[in-house]
Amino acid sequence: MDLNVQWKALLDKIKGQMNDISFETWFSESKLISLQGDTAKVLVPSIVHKKNLKNNYTDLIEENFTEVTGTNFKFEFYTEEELETNIYIDTDEIGIPSDKFETNLDPKLTFETFIIGNSNKFAATSSLAVAEQPGNMYNPLFIYGSSGLGKTHLMHAIGNYITENSNKKVLYIPCDKFVSDFVEICRKNAADNNEESVKQFKNKYRDIDVLIIDDIHNLVGATSAQQEFFNTFNELYNNNKQIIISSDRSPDDIKKLEERLKTRFNWGLQIDILPPEFELRMNILNKKIEQQELENKFPEDVKEYIASNAVGDIRKLEGAITRVYAYATIMNGSDITMDLAVEALKDFFAVRIVAKNKIDQVIQLVADNYNISAEDLTSKKKTNNIAIPRQIAMYICRVYLEENLTKIGIEFGGKNHTTVMHAVDKIKHEILKDEALSNEIQKLINKIK
Repeated sequence: MDLNVQWKALLDKIKGQMNDISFETWFSESKLISLQGDTAKVLVPSIVHKKNLKNNYTDLIEENFTEVTGTNFKFEFYTEEELETNIYIDTDEIGIPSDKFETNLDPKLTFETFIIGNSNKFAATSSLAVAEQPGNMYNPLFIYGSSGLGKTHLMHAIGNYITENSNKKVLYIPCDKFVSDFVEICRKNAADNNEESVKQFKNKYRDIDVLIIDDIHNLVGATSAQQEFFNTFNELYNNNKQIIISSDRSPDDIKKLEERLKTRFNWGLQIDILPPEFELRMNILNKKIEQQELENKFPEDVKEYIASNAVGDIRKLEGAITRVYAYATIMNGSDITMDLAVEALKDFFAVRIVAKNKIDQVIQLVADNYNISAEDLTSKKKTNNIAIPRQIAMYICRVYLEENLTKIGIEFGGKNHTTVMHAVDKIKHEILKDEALSNEIQKLINKIK
């Protein structure tokens, strides 16, 4: 069988076993280049792809490829550069010497542990590009967005990737630490004219290859520190050193920040990380539950309830898991149910607009559109003129409002979650082949206030 055909058959199988974005990120650009003896060689775009596939997906690849070919193969991954130079890089051996520079990086925050969705895919791929070519791609890289969306994770991931794949000096520092270091140096210098301490400060922040500085908006109000950071930025930038910055807002929206700093922050690439969509929140939730070995404790409707409510901060997901599990344990080891989760989290989530009002609005909009009553949509009637609009309404509630299946079922007259799931899947399938239906549903969605 042709190598391309075999690899396509493998990728088709794997695609059905993972979310689309993870597949596109790690597998879509891979290519089977040879089968020799019991070894399969695969071409990948970069060292980070090689490392991630080797460390996290080898078993999945080997098991599925055995099903495709009927033969067991061991997999090796190569970059284009390795093939051209005939030099194989062992990703287990990549790193820097034992006397390495103190980076302040968290080794757990890597690209491999960063879960990708539609809202953060551009940020993740841009960050990877910077990690692969520090100083040459997007300098400075400015990542901004609300707290708890993954900015710090990506910054650590870039730093960890660079330290694992080169001998470059990487320094991660919160902006507050930069300011406090500067204030302390100024105090010492004023007290005893200590030029050596000033030199040490400058070396710390300038004698490096990559500066990663978190929460740059905390420079506001520190006029002298802004001057020092301006000088540090220029020194690094002029020597092609990579600068990575994060903030809770875009450079232009940071009030009382010197214009010359804003100008420099706009020299490179600005990335806005958006709040995670429901599917991404579910993926993150499942990963955190798996890490805590609680997969058998949390039923699907409880996970959906948590993901539906933790909309603005990924940290809320982990906090909700801990709170629900602790509550169940305190209640004499009770099973985790929807009622228990609602009780445990009643004061945990920020107050939200009551979703029932939105669901009621969808029900009324769909009923009016199809000239039936709202009571019909929530009834047990199964005639086509009612069943199809009901499925459309459930689809809108699930996909647009991001409500959990159990709650939708309750609002539609006590339907179970599998009925709702079936309705949603059916409409998803129908709109792919029926453009008129897709347009009609979009018009209904546009009317939701």
